[in-house]
Amino acid sequence: MRVIIYDLLQFYVLLIFVRVILSYFPTHYGSGLHKIIVLLDRVVEPVVGRVRRVLPRSSIGGMGLDFSPMIVLLVIELILLPLVRSLP
Repeated sequence: MRVIIYDLLQFYVLLIFVRVILSYFPTHYGSGLHKIIVLLDRVVEPVVGRVRRVLPRSSIGGMGLDFSPMIVLLVIELILLPLVRSLP
């Protein structure tokens, strides 16, 4: 059971990374890339969105920065994965 939880958390980390990278590419409604982004949003946004609502807005040089994916990744990598590894 521990291995399954660990693998699912690692897969979720991968999905967050892919979503962040894809956010830099322009998409058109109905395109294949847009469909992938919508699917990723359905999986990633419930967690990242909650963190985004709690964090204050930040901007550098007039450009908004979203640190919520980084916070979620840090929590998973530094807290959840070590906890899962310590399960019997």
